[in-house]
Amino acid sequence: MKFRSIIPFIVLAVLLALPPVLPRYYLYLLASIFVTALLATSLNFILGFGGLLQLHHAVFFGVGAYTFSILLYKTSVPFVVALMAAPVAAAVIAVLIGWFCVRLRGLYFGMLTLALGQLVWAIIYRWSALTGGDDGLHGIPLPESLSSLKAAYYLTLAVLTVCMAILYLILKSPFGLTLMAIRDNPVRSESVGINIRRHRLAAFVISGLFAGIAGVLFVIVEKSVSPSILSWGESAEIMIMCLLGGLTAFYGPALGAGIIVFLSMKVGTYTEYWMLVLGITLLILVLVLPQGILGFVQDKLFKGRAVSKEGWGANASG
Repeated sequence: MKFRSIIPFIVLAVLLALPPVLPRYYLYLLASIFVTALLATSLNFILGFGGLLQLHHAVFFGVGAYTFSILLYKTSVPFVVALMAAPVAAAVIAVLIGWFCVRLRGLYFGMLTLALGQLVWAIIYRWSALTGGDDGLHGIPLPESLSSLKAAYYLTLAVLTVCMAILYLILKSPFGLTLMAIRDNPVRSESVGINIRRHRLAAFVISGLFAGIAGVLFVIVEKSVSPSILSWGESAEIMIMCLLGGLTAFYGPALGAGIIVFLSMKVGTYTEYWMLVLGITLLILVLVLPQGILGFVQDKLFKGRAVSKEGWGANASG
């Protein structure tokens, strides 16, 4: 077994051992990183491996978070039902948006996802009676077993691990390899009988489903939700995470999420100009590391065996 194949297991073992020795602040920081890592990875499923410019991925994150919160806050449904309904609701929205968007390509696809995502944001923002409007919903009632930050930490880590494993297996499956073949050469793929729209719609829905799961985890960690998590700015930040870590590396978006969340929390305590720091980070990324951090590492250490245009599917794990 190659060393790089066991790195994720080493990282997981370390993360499992950290809670007893970490201060509360760093537990919260890591739990937030776990949530964002899943969200960024779900975007990269359609962006990096599907080759589709999804410009408003945060809408599925927000729909999952709001569905979960509303069911717990305003109804008496069991926790498990709310837990299962939230990602399903995100997937349904993904079906509705994706059905229109997969008919387009390139920038037109991206602009339509942005427009429809903004429409969903506006509905949630304006429907004050249900969503709390600009104030959102606070004090979401959760089971006693999830009331502590340590419990939220372990839950988010467990769900992240399972979801990453599932997404990895999907990418290594015939469906995942076909999706990447479509991304590399849609004309040739269509000529051999592959239904491009059907595959892209399925990928779009899978991406939205896992973003909805991340939304549930967000509520469990934060105990609240607001319309800001559906904003286009949030979607842009998620995309930067993918670019920073590397679109061609499976774990790249998770790494990018860790860096951005850490910087936002630490830098934000020293200056109010966090967005300026983020802009400089993006500029450096484009100029110095256009392939992202893990993409660069793969090129240098593993002699170009990163997921490439010729062999994207063969090394999807990064």
